[in-house]
Amino acid sequence: MSRAVLQTFEEYQKAVVDSGAMESLVMCLEEFDPSVKESAAWALGYIAKHSKELAQSVLDAGAVPLLVLAYQEPDLTLKRISASALSDIAKHSPELAQVVVDAGACVLLVKEITNSDAALKRQVCACLAQIAKHSVDLAEVVVEAEVFPRLLHVLKDVDELVRKNAATCIRELARHTPDLAKLIVNAGGIAAMVDYVQESRGNARLPGIMTLGYVAAFSETLALAVVVSKGIPPLKDALINEPEDHVKAAAAWSLGQIGRHSPDHARALAEADVLRRILAVYLHQDSSEDLQLKAKRALKSVVQKCTHLPALEPLLDSPPNILKYVVQQFAKVLPNNVEARKAFVQSGSLQKLQEVQAESGSKLQEMVDTINLQYPPEIVQYYSPNYAQALLEKMEDFAPKG
Repeated sequence: MSRAVLQTFEEYQKAVVDSGAMESLVMCLEEFDPSVKESAAWALGYIAKHSKELAQSVLDAGAVPLLVLAYQEPDLTLKRISASALSDIAKHSPELAQVVVDAGACVLLVKEITNSDAALKRQVCACLAQIAKHSVDLAEVVVEAEVFPRLLHVLKDVDELVRKNAATCIRELARHTPDLAKLIVNAGGIAAMVDYVQESRGNARLPGIMTLGYVAAFSETLALAVVVSKGIPPLKDALINEPEDHVKAAAAWSLGQIGRHSPDHARALAEADVLRRILAVYLHQDSSEDLQLKAKRALKSVVQKCTHLPALEPLLDSPPNILKYVVQQFAKVLPNNVEARKAFVQSGSLQKLQEVQAESGSKLQEMVDTINLQYPPEIVQYYSPNYAQALLEKMEDFAPKG
């Protein structure tokens, strides 16, 4: 929808507010007839969703407490519309979300997460996510309303949108602090989210992918929880098989958050053949700029921690801006590991290293020289690109005896 059309809608809603219709709509929320309440709640939510200013006008008219009361009515349609309106108010700012919380909405919303009505569960999970996203304090209010383990149960719901909204709510809770992330881990949330990412496809995967990345970002221990819960394979699958670049980018980012903490974390990614896959995404000509940026950052952060050299060897074909980090790791490890030096020759990696085109005096050239110094000069010479040609020239100049 064009910006002009959206602007026209917002201007229309402002005209409704300026006409004094808000008071009448709020009064309709006190009517006995549920259908009148439904229409009023729908109109108020529709006004509130357009901007912070319009949402504030809904709040100023005294609608929030009455929407919370309407939500408690037995009529399912009224419950859905009221929850949707509260969500449209809460989404704009921490202050507006706090008013919804202060009206007692959180506990009431959480109670309906396990309702049998899919449409209601969608709205409830969406509203809780809109509240939780703004701040640590608001996220903690949602948690204290005993949202777990209810949210985890609906990650298995038959309705796809219920599952996605529940995952979105968990994502908004996970991203604030290590303590909230740890709470999700302790509640069994990571295993549940790994299953969700494994079973979902397309945009529905996105909140699950981001949740795993947010949790892993906070600490080595939390990243290890994602690894132990087998979070790497579904993230790798999303990186390879999802058609949308923004989903691939999220997967690359999350994998980077897992692997950047320590050599053990990096090795977990390396042994799953993730590094080569991230490089392939980075080099693909059709990858978006954002995907390439996230893939590059993920590669850089993981490679700098990776000491599992066999996993780094396929990356010796990387472009120079990645290659320098790969060669740096070989330069760190090879001087102190005899077996690794032997394996480096046997795998053909020493030969690949001689083919690297590095500028004289550059950091990359210094690291190549550092590695070459770990081997006898004749071995380095043997694997140099021009060695065969040099031998042929010697043979031509050689005068046989006899």
